[in-house]
Amino acid sequence: MKYKDYYQALGVKPTATLDEIKKAYRKLAHQYHPDVSKDPKGEEKFKEVAEAYSTLKDPEKRAAYDELGHYPAGQEFRPPPNWGSQSAGQGFAGGNAQGFSFDDIDLSDLFASFSGDQQQAQRTATAGQDYELSTDISLEDAHAGSTVELNFTVQEQGQPGQGQVKRVPHTFKTRIPKGVTNGQKLLLRGKGGKGFNGGRDGNLYLTINFIPHRLFRVKDHDLLIDLPISPWEAALGATIKVPTLTGAVNLKIPASTSSGQKLRIAKRGLPKKNEEFGDLFAITQIVLPPKLSEQEQALLKQLSEISTFDPRPNFE
Repeated sequence: MKYKDYYQALGVKPTATLDEIKKAYRKLAHQYHPDVSKDPKGEEKFKEVAEAYSTLKDPEKRAAYDELGHYPAGQEFRPPPNWGSQSAGQGFAGGNAQGFSFDDIDLSDLFASFSGDQQQAQRTATAGQDYELSTDISLEDAHAGSTVELNFTVQEQGQPGQGQVKRVPHTFKTRIPKGVTNGQKLLLRGKGGKGFNGGRDGNLYLTINFIPHRLFRVKDHDLLIDLPISPWEAALGATIKVPTLTGAVNLKIPASTSSGQKLRIAKRGLPKKNEEFGDLFAITQIVLPPKLSEQEQALLKQLSEISTFDPRPNFE
């Protein structure tokens, strides 16, 4: 009989806990699953991993496996005397019963016999494949929440090794909660590929992208808007209507406002998870008329003659 190093197959130590063994199996089973792996030996490795897990996840089988001792993988060996007399209970004690010989069977068949199932290693439950998608939503939808329809294809197959892989359309609607941020990734459990042999369905990771808005820019839960104001509004102060995602509001512009100044409009940004809201910041941009009338030119000239204001004191 040739020795198979099940611990080596899963990449764990002989002292590994059951949780460590399960974690290693899930990772490798996904890596070598026929739906995913591009490795020419992927299917063979998938079966090796499943076979190892089938034995090591069962306390009785693992104890019997450990009784065999440790040998280099592929080395011919014989189980020690009276191996399995307490664990197997299948007439293997002493290595010979009713003409039975350990050389007649494969190690995986031997451990499958503990449960009476020769195909246990190939029928291990496998989780479905995870998928990643992205969807674009407007700021208005991010503010109020929305429902989006997702369309993509998943791979499904019959029994491992039969090559019956097919692409199946997958369509469903999901709710995008208010309070999402640009680039946020939502976890939709069980919305990925179908599980195999009773394994859980895979997950879908959905990335949220905000569609650029004609007026607003986004910074976390806050919004920014450029606010054009005239020179006299900046100098004298004014009250201006400013658009928000829920309607226009009046904003007071203080006298002597400079270009580039941020004016805060509280709680008019995007919602947060705790029912709070971000803020809207209006950034002032002083804009001159495209063409000055003669009267405007005369008034500005008069202002320049009487004003003592120096906008460049640091130049001296």
